[in-house]
Amino acid sequence: MGRVGKATASLAASLAGALPAPAAELEAKLAPCLACHGAQGQSEIEDVPSLGAQPAPYMVIQLFMFREKIRIAEPMNEMAKELSDNDLQSIADFIAKQEAPNPLADPGDPTQIEHARVLVDQNHCNVCHRADFSGRDNVPRLADQREDYLLKTLREYKSGARRGYDATMAEVLQPVDDTQLIEFAYYLARLR
Repeated sequence: MGRVGKATASLAASLAGALPAPAAELEAKLAPCLACHGAQGQSEIEDVPSLGAQPAPYMVIQLFMFREKIRIAEPMNEMAKELSDNDLQSIADFIAKQEAPNPLADPGDPTQIEHARVLVDQNHCNVCHRADFSGRDNVPRLADQREDYLLKTLREYKSGARRGYDATMAEVLQPVDDTQLIEFAYYLARLR
């Protein structure tokens, strides 16, 4: 595990006993999150992820990485810079309790869905992300995520533009071509 992984693992362990923020304070700190990521856990903004039902440990790590500028996304870095460790945990706990995003209304082409499902199985995506892609621990929920965001994120992991908790995603995606990344995003956005 690299420096980032050790630092975030240490943070996650220390936050396990963090005290929740008072409700009014938490509501004020959540307002910018919900404005972009969706008040009901589902984003309506292109390339902005839906956060509903993301595992709390994953969210703590992501918020920590934004706060410490380990992961760069200017709006998120700015929003997270003043958050305390308790804030990170409180926000993550709130997000984890939100409803999971709804699948797209368009169920997709059955042939394309089946082809993508086979690719996902061949690449063992369902091992870390779970069979239903609901995520767990420091692994994100992918089921019914925005298709545009999924594709953007997969491309960023593959290119090394996005840093993760560890290097797993960058390594796993190296043999995967862009056509397959498109298929993964198509499939995951339409899980039922």
